[in-house]
Amino acid sequence: MPEKHLSTQFDSELNGVSSRVMELGGLVESQIRLAIHALSQFSAETANQVIEAEARVNAMEIDIDRDLSSIIARRQPTARDLRLLIAISKTTANLERAGDEAEKIARMVKSIIESGSSRALPASELTVAAELASGLLRKALDAFARLDTAVAVSILKEDDLIDQEFDGFVRKLITYMMEDPRTISPSLDLLFVAKAIERVGDHAKNIAEFIIYIVKGADVRHTPMEQIESAVK
Repeated sequence: MPEKHLSTQFDSELNGVSSRVMELGGLVESQIRLAIHALSQFSAETANQVIEAEARVNAMEIDIDRDLSSIIARRQPTARDLRLLIAISKTTANLERAGDEAEKIARMVKSIIESGSSRALPASELTVAAELASGLLRKALDAFARLDTAVAVSILKEDDLIDQEFDGFVRKLITYMMEDPRTISPSLDLLFVAKAIERVGDHAKNIAEFIIYIVKGADVRHTPMEQIESAVK
């Protein structure tokens, strides 16, 4: 991912930390896939696998951040190199938080199973949004590896689809609770699941914004899409 430098050791360090970010991303992707499976099948066993993986995700995030701090202190990078290292740090934090969302989904699935109301809820309708969010995160990681700003812009647009799915599901869930008050408690668990899925999409969007920041040096948060598209040309 990073460009070549006069210092081959610096190149080696950048490549090493970038590879570890990709490894972390793969672990988080696996967490999310398992969380989706736990939700679609209401599998407590799969949910437990997601929860157990969280400690490894947290440990990897801490290790990567420590290495980045060491590189910055020793190399004192400037310009694009510094932007790259800052963006890697922020990407790592967003991946860890996406893992947190997967864990939340798993814990909510277990809560719904324990309530005995799983069959009465429209959980299967969340699968579409969950697959969108998971695919968006995978796409963001691929784009980050290549520093592909065109793909980054497409990710920013696709995140809107997940938001629309979330809004539609919330309306449907409110109807369920109004029709049968007995489903209120498990429905609230499912609402937290929906919100966690939306947040995974948000973290993928954040990573896409970091890509543009690295390549163009522009902070495009809260920027209209027309201006973002103009900035990456």
